[in-house]
Amino acid sequence: MPNIKKMIMPVVLLASGAGTGVGAAYAAAAILGPIGGENSSRSKGTTLVEVNDVMAPLVLPDGQRLAGYVSFELALQVPEDQAEDVAARLPLLRHEINMRTYRKPMASGPDGTLPTLEVFRAIVQESADAAFEKGTVSAVAIASARPA
Repeated sequence: MPNIKKMIMPVVLLASGAGTGVGAAYAAAAILGPIGGENSSRSKGTTLVEVNDVMAPLVLPDGQRLAGYVSFELALQVPEDQAEDVAARLPLLRHEINMRTYRKPMASGPDGTLPTLEVFRAIVQESADAAFEKGTVSAVAIASARPA
């Protein structure tokens, strides 16, 4: 009989461990929701829409003086089914960016010729929410920034 206990004990431990794991997964799904429930919009597929030569003024931190202009190249992450609509409405995005950049100083560096990219990224996201439906642009990538 002792040999049967030695053979059955690992099987019982394996079954009880599997049951505990399945129960924990079920409880986590019940409490937190299914995996990927909030990110289902990303599973639809996204694409990048390129925006070339976005001119923006570099306003010094005092908010009164202009240090120069900078040209940006951007890529906007949008759902695949809305890429054509976004590309057609890029002039509205450029307008919204122009209306916001002079209000937010983003010049940095000793002579004010370096743009603060995080400030500009926030401006582009805010402008995209105004030009398109809020949430259409899920990410903004700045490909390059050159003095103009």
